[in-house]
Amino acid sequence: MENIIQKRRSIRKFSNKAIDESAIQQLVDAFQASPCGMHETDVMQAVVVTDPTLLSRIAKTTDNAAYGAPLLFLIATKNDSKFGERDASAAAENVMIQATALGLGSVYVMSGALKINSDSQLLSSLGLEQGYQATVMVPVGRAAESGSNDDRHARYHVVYK
Repeated sequence: MENIIQKRRSIRKFSNKAIDESAIQQLVDAFQASPCGMHETDVMQAVVVTDPTLLSRIAKTTDNAAYGAPLLFLIATKNDSKFGERDASAAAENVMIQATALGLGSVYVMSGALKINSDSQLLSSLGLEQGYQATVMVPVGRAAESGSNDDRHARYHVVYK
């Protein structure tokens, strides 16, 4: 697993080749395996978007925050959840790691999700339940360019005691 975690990179340019159903199911399974605060499994839901027309609407609303990916994993959380944003971030990481394991690229996007929330018609088209808001987007696809190969072993400050 460590190798996959170290290999994951943010990809912001994708080919338009569709993702097969088996890979999509594995991404959904990774989402379903994500942790949730206080066992509150009703605070989060996902919308898997592959419809080109809907992807185009999302691109327009978010200033192309999906980077032309053929698949968008949109994670939504209950408006009043104490842990929703944290749960969504953990779920997004699961999806991104699974994407890497499948040889796919991905990127974590919060700004686009916030823009989606400003478009009530788009929210309705996405089928989000009442009381939920878009929290994180994870565009997924075959990378059209490689991500940074920077060494990340000392990226953050770590204290040992």
